[in-house]
Amino acid sequence: MKQHILIVLFLSAFSWTNAQENNYNFSLEEAINFALENNRTAQNAARDIEAAKKQKWETTATGLPQLNATVDYQNFLKQQVSLIPAVAFGGPEGEFEEIAFGTKQNINASATVSQLLFDGSYLVGLQSAKVYLQISKQAKIKTDLEVRKAVIDAYGNVLLAEESISILNRNIKVLQDNLNETTKIYENGLEEEESVEQLRITLSSVESNLRNTQRLKTLAYQMLNITLGIDINATTTLTDNLETLTAQNIVPTLLDSEEDVENTIDYQITKNDMVSKELLVKLEKSKALPSLNAFLNGGYAAYGDSFTFLDNDQRWFGSSLFGVSLNIPIFSSGMRGASTQRAKINLEKAKTDLLETQQQLKLQIANAKSEYQFAIEEYHNKKENLSLAERIEKKNQTKFFEGVGSSFELRQAQTQLYSAQQEFLQTMLNVISTKATLETILNNVN
Repeated sequence: MKQHILIVLFLSAFSWTNAQENNYNFSLEEAINFALENNRTAQNAARDIEAAKKQKWETTATGLPQLNATVDYQNFLKQQVSLIPAVAFGGPEGEFEEIAFGTKQNINASATVSQLLFDGSYLVGLQSAKVYLQISKQAKIKTDLEVRKAVIDAYGNVLLAEESISILNRNIKVLQDNLNETTKIYENGLEEEESVEQLRITLSSVESNLRNTQRLKTLAYQMLNITLGIDINATTTLTDNLETLTAQNIVPTLLDSEEDVENTIDYQITKNDMVSKELLVKLEKSKALPSLNAFLNGGYAAYGDSFTFLDNDQRWFGSSLFGVSLNIPIFSSGMRGASTQRAKINLEKAKTDLLETQQQLKLQIANAKSEYQFAIEEYHNKKENLSLAERIEKKNQTKFFEGVGSSFELRQAQTQLYSAQQEFLQTMLNVISTKATLETILNNVN
């Protein structure tokens, strides 16, 4: 019985711990920081940096001393026979003696130290490894900027869905109250049936929007979870609200920030690509230079007709060798020249791409600033429109129940109010999103 109780307690504790692990609470800043460490794309970008570091050392190590050892063992199951004229041994002329040279078994152990003394390709390779590492680091920065932007958008979409559901629920409650009151008035013969039907149409439309928004909310949470790098069905609670984030993201001074194109990550990546093309030109040219290698070899060999190599009296014969190898390229039928010209053409293309990227970034920055400014202006405009729509709807509701306004006018005022509500929510999201876009392009992120 005690064992059963312990098992139940253990399972309960495990379930509670597992539930805790699948529950998350995030402010926007916390969500961004969490995603930068746990987003799967960001993690792979960090691994790319580690791989580039290893590749850099791999390239460096090719120019350092190399030590290799070999052990060869041979056992002739049937030795090769050579024919020697018999006269050499006092035999008759024209006949041959069958002789097997060497021993049936032999073993040879040797070690070789080699050192690259000069190779132009190796020197260029060292520079290329550094550039490759820099490219990987820049790719990580680019990935982090994109992850940050994706988190902001996903976080904002969840808040938009939550706020929309809250507003739709309030609208439904008001409509239901209006419908109930209008139905009673109609039943008492003081209102037309059309008024009831108009309210039912409006209520049905809002309820349909609510159901659709609830489905979108589920998808929005799942998208946020994927962006954060957690389980798609994890329970995530957001601690920021849409209105507060909008106020925090209205920063007019950002519109006056310097358009330093060279500070953007896209420009730096394109420039590094040009540097890599310059190194490829150097690499092709270096192939026309001689290469020089040195090596030192030492080893021992033993022979016997049987396996006696582990005996103390086994004789071993030592040998050693030192050498230098110089390889001089002389004629390649124009192959090296063609390779060099092709590398130069690719370099010219990279220079053109850098200029194009510079111009495109200036345009993107100007466009992002324009969209951000428009989003701020629209936010203030839609906020004022919402206030007006609320007053108009309230006046029409009062006129309707006082019998001096029609149900059609009330429905128009309500529809206008609901549109103003959604437009205002969308402008808040646009402010947050366009600011994130501008910061991403400018690489202006704290």
